[in-house]
Amino acid sequence: MELKIRKSGSIYIIDVNGEMDLYNSYKLKELILKMMEKKIQYYIINLEKVDYIDSSGIGALIYICSSIKKNNMKLRIANIHGSVKKVIELTKLMGYFPISNSIEEAISKIETE
Repeated sequence: MELKIRKSGSIYIIDVNGEMDLYNSYKLKELILKMMEKKIQYYIINLEKVDYIDSSGIGALIYICSSIKKNNMKLRIANIHGSVKKVIELTKLMGYFPISNSIEEAISKIETE
């Protein structure tokens, strides 16, 4: 799994590339926690290039989502598709995660919330 960070104004977009599984989902969690320590307020996790997620990947997303909410920061998860979307639907988490269909939609939701 590869993580790349880019910015759109004050919003940080984390592009995730590869599989989110037991062996590497902790990397995303660690990255977000380090960014939160720096008081970054707005996050988009882009899952466009993620084709596989397991329970530890879901666990990492739940942890990230709850940590960001607790600190009154904002998060959107964008571009969920294929088997990743199926897993999130099966775990009944579609309503829990702040999901957007695209980066553009995520940016406008964060800016208007």
